Amino acid sequence: MNRMQVQIRHDDNIQGSERLNEIVTAAVEGGLDRFRDQITTVEVHLADENGPKSGGDDIRCTVEVRVEGRSPVAVKHHASELEVAVQTAVDKMARMLDSQLGKQRERDRSSGGDS
Repeated sequence: MNRMQVQIRHDDNIQGSERLNEIVTAAVEGGLDRFRDQITTVEVHLADENGPKSGGDDIRCTVEVRVEGRSPVAVKHHASELEVAVQTAVDKMARMLDSQLGKQRERDRSSGGDS
């Protein structure tokens, strides 16, 4: 079974930590596990767009996924809390992959392929 690689990057305004890595990795693995065999790499980019100032939905999470044999796809979500930004972006990515890979499965079935 393939192990999708999760890469976490953040700007200077987000403090990296083991806890942050655990939160992001758990969200990605939980939300995208059903695509594990097709995904090679997941890159999660975190940024605090307002820097030290607070307020608003200033935390941006971008999730980019590389699926075997396809161009990378990415989604973004802004929120006031890091965990919310990460989880919502992962959920958006799962919906996108459901749509794209589901359409591919339908095409494969109708053309007689079994991949």
